[in-house]
Amino acid sequence: MPVREDNRLLDAAPVPVTCRRCDATVQVRKSSWAQTSVQWDAAAMAACVQRREAAALVAGDNGLFLICSDLRAAIEDAACKGEVPIVDECHSDGA
Repeated sequence: MPVREDNRLLDAAPVPVTCRRCDATVQVRKSSWAQTSVQWDAAAMAACVQRREAAALVAGDNGLFLICSDLRAAIEDAACKGEVPIVDECHSDGA
């Protein structure tokens, strides 16, 4: 079975957002106000205080970690300022 190409990046590529608490920088793409995709790299994972605290709670088991609340605030702020495009709003004119 052929692998289907992921074309989500054609309408809005991820942009970097930096956490104001720990300076972790992640790549962010927002399809809508309710949906956010976050790509972490090794440096961001190591820098994030909340991510380290969550890992310590599960004994470093790499358990499920949804989002850092400080990073979430930085992403929301960046989206409100227009620094992170929101795909639904970019295409709301029927394009």
